[in-house]
Amino acid sequence: MGNLFCSEYTIHRRFDLKGSSLGRTTDKPESEIDGNTILKDLDLNFIFRLHKPFFQQFCRQIDRDCEFLEQERIMDYSLLVGLYFRETSVAGYLIPTGARTPTGDPDDEGTPHFSRADVDQLLNDPSRWASIKLGVNMPARVERTVRSTGCELQLVGEPTGEFYEVVMFFGIIDILQDYDISKKLEHAYKSIQYDPTSISAVDPRQYSRRFRDFIFKIFIEDA
Repeated sequence: MGNLFCSEYTIHRRFDLKGSSLGRTTDKPESEIDGNTILKDLDLNFIFRLHKPFFQQFCRQIDRDCEFLEQERIMDYSLLVGLYFRETSVAGYLIPTGARTPTGDPDDEGTPHFSRADVDQLLNDPSRWASIKLGVNMPARVERTVRSTGCELQLVGEPTGEFYEVVMFFGIIDILQDYDISKKLEHAYKSIQYDPTSISAVDPRQYSRRFRDFIFKIFIEDA
């Protein structure tokens, strides 16, 4: 996490995402969540919107990485996502696009910002692409989501139309766990008590398929 989020940007939200639901929550109230809280799948309340060239590159890389990890019989990996929100209040509240208020926060002084015009200029000028890489310093938008009443285990909420300008950091982490006897026993034991599709410890092929299905629902192309 320290390597992935080593940046001049302040990480306001960080997510550890697997695509499973059992135990995948922090159990913290909204008022106690800050930039150091590691949020999980059932805490996720955003859809990530990437610009077309970044989105296409992202999809190709996720497919390649998952195919490789599946071949190596690796499972239990996560996509670690960090978000820097361009607009926050002094109290740390996130400010949606179009609802900007003066922050007066000295911590934001000197921190670089991307406007929509900056992003458009960046995408139209390949010589400037070197300033960002896939998963590093990526300008994007996120859209807030809400889960339906009574659907606390719903992984992907419904879009609300409330957008935020962000800079994103992400990468696949925890890539050394193979599907050994301990994980097979964990799968067998938990399958007796819970829905087998909800637990993290599953066969690498199933894990890869479930992981990709989930990631491609929460990352979409920004029109």
